Amino acid sequence: MARGRSGRLMDALETARDHYVARHATWGAVRRNEPAWLARMRRDAAARFAEVGLPHTRLEEWRYTNLTRFARVPFELGTASASVSREALEQVSFPVFACSVYAFVDGAYRPELSAPRALTAGVRVLSLAELLACEPERVEAELGSLVDPKLHPFAALNTAFLEDGAVLLIPRGTRLAQPIHVVFASSGAEPDRVRHPRVLVVAGPESHRELIVDHVDLAPARGFTNTVIEVRVERAAELGLMLVQREADQTYHISNLGARVGRDARLSAHTLTLGGALVRNDANVLLAEEGASCRLNGLFAGDGDQLLDHHTLIDHAMPHGESRQLYKGILDGGARGVFRGRVIVRPGAQRTDAEQSNPNLLLSPKAEVDSKPQLEIYADDVKCRHGSSIGRLDEDALFYLRARGLDEGQARDMLTRGFAAEVLDALPVPALGTALATLLATRMDPAAEGAGS
Repeated sequence: MARGRSGRLMDALETARDHYVARHATWGAVRRNEPAWLARMRRDAAARFAEVGLPHTRLEEWRYTNLTRFARVPFELGTASASVSREALEQVSFPVFACSVYAFVDGAYRPELSAPRALTAGVRVLSLAELLACEPERVEAELGSLVDPKLHPFAALNTAFLEDGAVLLIPRGTRLAQPIHVVFASSGAEPDRVRHPRVLVVAGPESHRELIVDHVDLAPARGFTNTVIEVRVERAAELGLMLVQREADQTYHISNLGARVGRDARLSAHTLTLGGALVRNDANVLLAEEGASCRLNGLFAGDGDQLLDHHTLIDHAMPHGESRQLYKGILDGGARGVFRGRVIVRPGAQRTDAEQSNPNLLLSPKAEVDSKPQLEIYADDVKCRHGSSIGRLDEDALFYLRARGLDEGQARDMLTRGFAAEVLDALPVPALGTALATLLATRMDPAAEGAGS
């Protein structure tokens, strides 16, 4: 009897799980000279991944994200390409703002490709491998504290294969004028390679900083990026975090962001998704102390058969917290978007003020979006609002613009830019918003032309 679609999916997921478990057994056997706690953490994470495997669509959290295409590619660990030049990296960089640039290629830190500027005294930006070598106890205290490998199968996979990543340590009272730009680039020198970058950020009390984490491909080769970002924002600190995903359309990208926000502190996190065959971005924020606040903004734009999935969770644990979420989707061709946003207001978290919104713009009859904002409220003195919408370009606005000399493609581009502007204009680094608006227009133009032909 022929196996059904569900059976074939489970077969593919189990085969992929077995592939990564076998690769870890081989890879882990040759690891040397690392702390016992790290080796134990790797083993535990690998065991957890072997136990739970890859998530399937019968799980509510993964209902709209079918991993069959991903599971059928046996991604391998690759070696970092030594042939990448600074010129190649500069061609895909955002040259429009001054900042310190820290470059990782194929998962490994490349100081010769980086362009660090002088930092305020006490601020440290270094590779995770470097911090492991000089202060392993600091890494032990932070690693896995905000994204639990036991709860997230891809975080378990990241932890099992962890090698390098970026660390930003900001001391008390430090206010920095220039953003830090961390670039994770794939050389494309080897096809079907996987990278497991890690990012750790600790913003000390009363500090202020902007950080850009930028994923980009230098060549259009199929690959898999599996990243984990852990962020701690301490008392009265402010952190602006911009997560940019502009990899090739053949790339699979999974991201887990875990953040803890302290008393009277503020996190502003912006997720910009403009590439990838299948993208899943999870953002979990704990407003852990009184007066903590956060803003989660997102923009995802896709065409062809891209699947762009965004899940957020904001947990209001204490009184007088504030949160704002605005995620906008722009979908063309046969692309599909997913937004599932949860806000939890715990008992005792009185005077919480929470708002979430998910407007979506469909540019094609075949484009789809699944939107599910959710509120779970267990306190009575709160102000919470949520909503979502799905619409198409305004025909009257299109007619108006065409009557003034714009062709259909130009009119669509102008209206699409206008829809995205609310998210891009809110970026803590305005020049990044300008650069991303240009990139958005470039990415969506071919689809617009096809739709208009």
